[in-house]
Amino acid sequence: MEFNITATATFGLEAVVRREVEALGYEDTKTENGKVTFRGGPEAVAEANLHLRCADRVLINVGEFEAKDFTELFDRVKDIPWEEYIDRDGRFPVSCTTVKSTLHNPPAIQSISKKAIASRLGEVRGQEIVPENGALYPVKITIHKDKVDVTIDTSGEGLHKRGYRKASVNAPIKETMAAALVSLSFWNRDRILVDPCCGSGTIPIEAAMIARNIPPGLGRSFICEEWSIIGRDVWKEARRKAFAAIDYDAYPDIRGCDISPKAVAAAVANAEEAGVDDCIDFSVADAADLEARGNNGVIITNPPYGIRIGEKDEIEKVYKALGSFCRRNRDWSLFMITTDPRAEKKVMGRKADRRRKLYNGRLETTYYQFHGQRV
Repeated sequence: MEFNITATATFGLEAVVRREVEALGYEDTKTENGKVTFRGGPEAVAEANLHLRCADRVLINVGEFEAKDFTELFDRVKDIPWEEYIDRDGRFPVSCTTVKSTLHNPPAIQSISKKAIASRLGEVRGQEIVPENGALYPVKITIHKDKVDVTIDTSGEGLHKRGYRKASVNAPIKETMAAALVSLSFWNRDRILVDPCCGSGTIPIEAAMIARNIPPGLGRSFICEEWSIIGRDVWKEARRKAFAAIDYDAYPDIRGCDISPKAVAAAVANAEEAGVDDCIDFSVADAADLEARGNNGVIITNPPYGIRIGEKDEIEKVYKALGSFCRRNRDWSLFMITTDPRAEKKVMGRKADRRRKLYNGRLETTYYQFHGQRV
């Protein structure tokens, strides 16, 4: 059985997710705002969940149509062959979002859609009551300008939930965003990488996992592992191949620093949980004390945004330290994400070589890229 699959993405990261999907061998991709779609069988669902570093979720598309009233919605949802997806005892909670549409009442949309699914399953399977005590099949109804997209979530928890973050700090960057920052930089495992504001270590850890080809989903489970349409054998084989591809001999030069001992302790614990503590050097240090220790290095960092009380002076010091370091070490490159629209002037006194608008959670940020001189 083949599926229409969607990998959802944070706005601004669609191209990154598309490259990841194509790297898995799925070439017939379509990119839209916030998502990348492609076709594949059960193995594609398993591989996408295990390997996509920058996507938010993996969904199966089961229906697409227009609906302007509840009767039309009920009939079109009921037309979907739900029995091909949902097991006899499967649970199918329905959620909904609606934007600029005639149908604008989410609770009513959810209720009507739920009844349509139950009606279909009951009629096809000869059940007066559809039991819901088995595997979970979260159904999502998305309506935009009367166009209805019906999907089933295969991931469960968002893909940023890698499973290694056992300790955290205030305002940690999502694992998916951290992986994207690394992917959008010039860094590769043969170059030095430093995060002078590492917090709980997410950017260095994601970089180390990339360097060792450790799939981000290996340390967690996914709700579709219980689905008969995917199959346990498919998951077993996908995990076997993923483990076999890990490069345990890779020892990249990655460093993470933070002025907070609590943050560094959290970073060390998280790196141990991720299995990459042996290739990251974490230390308690001020950004002003950063030393090059090598040529053509890369700084990738998510400094404080200055939103909380007391952070403004702290971020100004970080900006000054980063600018001073880059002027002393012109062969190093700096990649920094922040909400501050004047950061490039404050840090380097000039426009960045490249800028990219990204959403870090609900915050609109800019990813500033300052390219070093190759030596």
